[in-house]
Amino acid sequence: MGQIALEGMEFFAFHGYYDEEQKIGNKYGVDLYIRTNLHAAGTSDKLDETVNYEVLYRLVAEEMLAPARLLEHLGHRILDRILARFPHVQTVKVCVSKFNPPLGGICHRARVTLTRKRPALQP
Repeated sequence: MGQIALEGMEFFAFHGYYDEEQKIGNKYGVDLYIRTNLHAAGTSDKLDETVNYEVLYRLVAEEMLAPARLLEHLGHRILDRILARFPHVQTVKVCVSKFNPPLGGICHRARVTLTRKRPALQP
């Protein structure tokens, strides 16, 4: 097993509980951690033996385009897309951050972290 990480992805998007947030937009950050078997890619040096970083980024970017009220919902959508696209991925962890959330005070970012593990195959 090994880990693939895409850290520090940034997007301007229109998520938020309040209608104003969905109209004005804000800056968001996404960190993604994938656990999968990297042995085949390590020995073959072939892209089709691993998880393509560009595809991961594109899946996240597509989800960032569709407004969500909650970061939790957005994170779950990202997990769903990745597990559906890559059946050999065992675990996905996603951290979604909203920079400068409207809390009435100083807060650099609000963040949710979600992890989903693929169910083990039944014998």
